[in-house]
Amino acid sequence: MTRFFSTIFFAIFLFTNSATAQQEVVWVRIEAQPTLAEAQSRLRAYSSTLPDVNGFAIPGGWYAIALGPYLREGANQVLRVYRAEGSIPRDSFIALTDSFNQQIWPVGVSLLTPTAPQDQIIDQTPQVQPAAKPEAAPAPEPTPEPQTADETPAQARASESALQRSEREALQIALKWAGFYNASIDGAFGRGTRNSMADWQSANGYETTGILTTLQRAALIDQYNAVLKGLDLTMVQDSQSGIEMKLPLGVVKFDKYEPPFAHYARSGDIDARVLLISQTGDQNTLFGLYDIMQTLEIVPQNGPRQRNADSFVLVGEAATFVSYTEAHLRNGAIKGFTLIWPAADEERRTRLLGEMRSSFTPIDGALDPAAGSNDEQRIDMVSGLEIRQPKLSRSGFYVDNTGTVVTTSTAVQGCSRITIDHETEADVLVSDDRLGIALLRPQQKIAPAGVALFQTTSPRLQSDVAVAGYSYEGALDAPTVTFGTLADLRGLQGETGLKRLALAPFPGDAGGPVFDAGGNVLGLLLPAATNGQQLPAGVSFARDGAAVQTLLQQAGLAAQTTDRLTQMAPEDLTAAATAMTVLVSCWE
Repeated sequence: MTRFFSTIFFAIFLFTNSATAQQEVVWVRIEAQPTLAEAQSRLRAYSSTLPDVNGFAIPGGWYAIALGPYLREGANQVLRVYRAEGSIPRDSFIALTDSFNQQIWPVGVSLLTPTAPQDQIIDQTPQVQPAAKPEAAPAPEPTPEPQTADETPAQARASESALQRSEREALQIALKWAGFYNASIDGAFGRGTRNSMADWQSANGYETTGILTTLQRAALIDQYNAVLKGLDLTMVQDSQSGIEMKLPLGVVKFDKYEPPFAHYARSGDIDARVLLISQTGDQNTLFGLYDIMQTLEIVPQNGPRQRNADSFVLVGEAATFVSYTEAHLRNGAIKGFTLIWPAADEERRTRLLGEMRSSFTPIDGALDPAAGSNDEQRIDMVSGLEIRQPKLSRSGFYVDNTGTVVTTSTAVQGCSRITIDHETEADVLVSDDRLGIALLRPQQKIAPAGVALFQTTSPRLQSDVAVAGYSYEGALDAPTVTFGTLADLRGLQGETGLKRLALAPFPGDAGGPVFDAGGNVLGLLLPAATNGQQLPAGVSFARDGAAVQTLLQQAGLAAQTTDRLTQMAPEDLTAAATAMTVLVSCWE
């Protein structure tokens, strides 16, 4: 079965001395493939030129090709010699037995026996010999005989006739997954199914008959289920939630109840979580849950979602994970589940999700709203789950009756989406980094409660001013008003278009309106750090209102102005500021 090697030959013998018995058994891993069909194709190719070729399912739903088993010293020499020959990739490496799951090649063989007596380990260390040029090319190795079938074709057909429709469909599904069948799943074994069976038999070293024997059917299903190995899929009955379904208890375990969720947290190497959803309610409750779920970190914005009269499905796709949520309203109770799974493990996630969905069964009962301890209660959490947070929030204010907002340009840089008051999405109409100003246009019509009235008359130095903004970046539902004085009409180096203020705002106030004592807008508050310099406490700058008006004109918009200097009571100024000031959030 092996080809002629110009530089090495293998001496195979049993080790019986106690020193060798304690050596570690390892493998030379040479390649990995994402699908079983691709792995089998590469395994056949390697087996035609190299000895000791094995295939294994590995975590992540992939399949590894490895040489072995060897003792550590022998594996190092195999790695060195085969790399030098170019017989294996340069990035091949030594792998431990526990890095593999089920063996898929050769069919019917399992070398993953760590409990076997050490004196039965076969060492296949290559012995380097002087190069010798052969006088003639060696005769080709004879093709190995197919494995002996456990049943004759007649017996296989007879045992096949006893299969239920679901079992026949399962075989077609497994053949399709392995890459040998591409027709409909109908449970009918016609020509297409028979041909795919024959192709699978040929690829796995069986006699090609087009009729799978009992053991071959079992081997095919084992290959199909290899991706689920280690997940310990178990039917779980959660009586408090009123849900029965299969859960991967090999990677998650029950953690706590936080209505309306039963939390199953990660328990192993796979970063997975499961939520069981259970609460009493009606359609309004279902729709409210649909909206709330989309505010959570576990449901990213990317991904399809659908809401019907009595159910919804949410798929959230992030760079590192994918979440799937479905819920149904039946007989006054909302039941469902969420699966959160690593993004780079799509084949196993899809298989697991199918098993969970098909096994999901609502039973009597629903989660008691008082269930669980609720020990950790935070404003940024819902039932023990983190609410999705923007990467940055700043302030802004309405400048016309259509809902156009002006804010600081730093609030809209590098955003995948921008929202006004967390609800309305907006587009950047104009952004001028030199001035530090951006204009936003809401994607939906807004009727502002208040609009900026720009002051065109210069106020007196040391006169009262105020800034409105979301100092705590949305932690409070309304803006905060900070009072101070006008220190100068120019920048520190005499720059025009700036106003220096003697007040102490917070970072979240940047982009908010600066008012005179009469509640008219003098300009827009700039961030405290400008050009890499952090201003002293109590010193801040505002971009002059004239610059904002110019930007509005360039965008084809007109600002409302006044030249009257008036006085307004602080509480009235606060009310006017609240009506026009908005929270601008930048989301990744």
